[in-house]
Amino acid sequence: MKVLMKPIEMIAWFKEDKYPIPLRYRITAEDMTKVVVKIDRILFKEEEKLAGNRMVVYRCEATINRVRRIFELKYEIETCRWYLYKM
Repeated sequence: MKVLMKPIEMIAWFKEDKYPIPLRYRITAEDMTKVVVKIDRILFKEEEKLAGNRMVVYRCEATINRVRRIFELKYEIETCRWYLYKM
């Protein structure tokens, strides 16, 4: 997997006192088009501390251009920002 750490727009489902559950995200491709990816399955989730910032890491699976891909998303708890971390 290649480390990207690109900011993304996310639609997520939130429950009381729990971590968000990512549903789909939108990212700007290299040719400046917007690509929407629906997350099919979350393989695992864990919390980590990166440079003092609490983050939740999700390893997910989705079909992108008719190919099953595994990727990692990061959710920064303090700023409520989402990133496409690895692909």
